[in-house]
Amino acid sequence: MTKTNEQISEVQAQEILEKYDRESVTRNPTSSVVRFIIAGIAILYSIFHLYITFNPMPELVQRSVHVAVGVALIFLIYPPAKKSSRKSVVWYDWIWAILGLSTAGYLIANYQDIMTVRGGIPNNMDIAFAIIAVVAVLESARRITGWILPIFALIFFVYPFISHMDFMPDRLLTRPYDFGDIFGQFYLKTEGLYSTAIGASTTFIFLFILFGSFLARSGMGQLFNDLALALAGHKQGGPAKVAVISSGFMGSINGAAVANVVGTGAFTIPLMKKIGYDKNFAGAVEASASVGGQILPPIMGAAAFIMAETTGVKYGTIALAALLPALLYYLGVVAQVHFRAGKQNLTGMPKSDLPRAKEVLKARGHMLLPIVALVVLLAKNVPVGYAAAYTIGFTVAVSWLKKETRMGFKDILLALEDGAKQSLSVMAACAVVGIVIGVVSLTSFGTVMTSLIVAFGAGSLFLTLVLTMLASMVLGMGLPSIPAYIITATMAAPALAEFGVPILVAHMFVFYFGIFANITPPVALASFAGAGIAGGDPMKTGWQSLRLALAGFIVPFMFVYNPNMLMIDVQGVDVMTKTFAMPAWHLIAMVATTSIVGVLALSASVEGYLKTIMPTWQRVVMAIGAFCLIAPETITDVIGVVLVLVVGAIHLKTSKAKTI
Repeated sequence: MTKTNEQISEVQAQEILEKYDRESVTRNPTSSVVRFIIAGIAILYSIFHLYITFNPMPELVQRSVHVAVGVALIFLIYPPAKKSSRKSVVWYDWIWAILGLSTAGYLIANYQDIMTVRGGIPNNMDIAFAIIAVVAVLESARRITGWILPIFALIFFVYPFISHMDFMPDRLLTRPYDFGDIFGQFYLKTEGLYSTAIGASTTFIFLFILFGSFLARSGMGQLFNDLALALAGHKQGGPAKVAVISSGFMGSINGAAVANVVGTGAFTIPLMKKIGYDKNFAGAVEASASVGGQILPPIMGAAAFIMAETTGVKYGTIALAALLPALLYYLGVVAQVHFRAGKQNLTGMPKSDLPRAKEVLKARGHMLLPIVALVVLLAKNVPVGYAAAYTIGFTVAVSWLKKETRMGFKDILLALEDGAKQSLSVMAACAVVGIVIGVVSLTSFGTVMTSLIVAFGAGSLFLTLVLTMLASMVLGMGLPSIPAYIITATMAAPALAEFGVPILVAHMFVFYFGIFANITPPVALASFAGAGIAGGDPMKTGWQSLRLALAGFIVPFMFVYNPNMLMIDVQGVDVMTKTFAMPAWHLIAMVATTSIVGVLALSASVEGYLKTIMPTWQRVVMAIGAFCLIAPETITDVIGVVLVLVVGAIHLKTSKAKTI
């Protein structure tokens, strides 16, 4: 499609992205030699991860290389501050990069001695390199994620140094720990910087980010945009539905909410404004759709892989469990978009201005095959790393079927480089959170937090869920979704286990609320980015996003009380293997049907529109009916169906009378 006058320029989009996404503030060195060095390291970084997929090294070795090279790239790519020069790499960042690389080099050179001769007990040189590793990780994370995550980690870092002192509360008192205990935990074991979070980043997340970069280089973004336009662009409120569809799919692949808002929103938000949507609403639609991509299978951003690593539950099980809640979330967003368009009489775009689905699929539809192949491989229980690596190769092969998508050698190198660079924020976040994990593992802090949450919950599952939700959202407001999930999963999820909530259900609960903090005021970065593109008010856009995402705030409570929504049978769980039986299909069908009707009724109530504008009493009764349907009880389902059907029938009858 041709660019409209309302669309913002690439320069404006980049400015907005850099304002709300620290990860986008990168250097652009003028020296071709420096650019070549950075590109070469990034490409080799990607090749290394493909190599260890099929030729694994000792965990500590491959995780340390993952962190060390990633840290070195961050120091070369990211300036120390936003206002720093981006035209060159300053001398001290070269030193930082070399020091970062040395932390892995030292471990590799002394691995056998550390593991066998000294049994993991650190000497002075170990401690020295451990200090370098911790400082380098904290500084690299500050550059790519901002101040909040490193400061949060530092609070935990200080704890074991002071946890034995008299001024500490009784609950937090521990035995004294020396430098060897603390830095050995962080550097010489897989319970600190090189924890399970970095393990997931090394073996799974990196490869799926790389897969996403190969899809992007083959034109997948164009396919999603054109296909969404062809399918929904001419419908009532079409551009908003296009935004929901395209942003949802892209968000699932890249997992970067703010970047997705700017990338797809630069195109969809001006179209929404053009047909009459309010600028705040337009920005909110893009924000809520982009954030939801992280709960949408099959890829679900990156946190799902960490969930698999943390819980021991197979990734395929997690993806299947996430399917119905994700569809309910997007149904709620699309329904509100549809009802808002009906209330304001907003039409779609002329079909003559839109691509045809048949032509889009003919030109680029074959690029959906790698995603299909990925789903098939995961369904057949192929190891996740193998599945990702195979689909990367398959993507290149499939791209050659059409000239429009064909990837040459240069495209492959650029995809390898892009994937490495896009993985850095996840690596940094996982490494820093390793400090938190290391302290929790070394001390009794995790147990203390769990007991405090249970105590505040006063023995009530619902109150504990609310407290866990608030903790997840507060953490998510200041942290990227991955560290927010890891931290809450480490400390809050065990509290839910005290009430018999299955491990997968508890982790999915905290996962949801850590993600939705991105659209929850007062710190709603995805919403603020959407407002920046739309020219709207950031806080008003944030509240609109919250309203659009209302189903996403209700669904987690639904699947805690009725795990059938996750398509798991909690009675059939194997505690040892953490595998779940499938509930009877009639139970899944029942919870799906009542939930769908409930979400649609709630959306109509929120917008105050069904066929025509709804009177206040109808909105209130419809909302009551919706919540009854959402509640997982047979009696409430019956009440909800009666209320929704009665109000719906009365509304349709009165709306027909008005049109006569």
